[in-house]
Amino acid sequence: MSDDTPKHDRKLAFTTHLYELRSRLMRSVVTVLLIFAGLFYFAQDLYSLVAAPLRAYLPVGASMIATGVTSPFLTPFKLTMVLALFLSMPVILYQVWGFISPGLYKQEKHIALPLLVSSVLLFYGGMAFAYFVVFPIMFGFFTSVTPQGVAMMTDIGQYLDFVLSLFFAFGMAFEIPVATFLLIWVGIVDVATLRKHRPHVIVGCFVVGMLLTPPDVFSQTLLAVPMWLLFEAGILFGAMVRREGEPGQAVAKPG
Repeated sequence: MSDDTPKHDRKLAFTTHLYELRSRLMRSVVTVLLIFAGLFYFAQDLYSLVAAPLRAYLPVGASMIATGVTSPFLTPFKLTMVLALFLSMPVILYQVWGFISPGLYKQEKHIALPLLVSSVLLFYGGMAFAYFVVFPIMFGFFTSVTPQGVAMMTDIGQYLDFVLSLFFAFGMAFEIPVATFLLIWVGIVDVATLRKHRPHVIVGCFVVGMLLTPPDVFSQTLLAVPMWLLFEAGILFGAMVRREGEPGQAVAKPG
């Protein structure tokens, strides 16, 4: 009987974790759906807002077009769903934090929570940087090089896919300080090593900028330079929290 007790306890604990995981997943899904329901009425206005950086540079009399029969409905619908997911990220990450925090040491909790908050803010910051800084320059460049006799009339679905990919690219690029800090904190690399490989990182930033942005030097530079600066910020904060060469810490309590 006593031999079966630990197995029963482990099974009960595992089942409890599954119930908690399901509960937190449901809360996240409900949050996304509620935000989507609240935004759906404004779906057309939201698309107009997202399309504004391109429409500002379209020639007089030109407009965006919908080449698909269902595009006028499905494109704003898709945008609203993605936007609801983005806006739900604080709640989703809070649910993730609530699930993993019992397995962390006190010191790890003090660092992990600010990292989660910073991740959300940096992702939103990357999206804002793309919308307010990159898009006007990029679309201004594209419209200026349109061949003579060619009318620039962008499909609304293709435009949405394009800007969403850029939003995601810039949002993820702005997570570099968090990734750099984590690499230093857990002891995978030290500050001296990262500083030594700084030239390679700069080249890598421009390669990533080339792969994730349209084929023009302006867009690539506008992504690569912030990535490099954010990498430097990650090194700076990592050096503040962790001495160079200090052994890595466990990320979670041993089972």
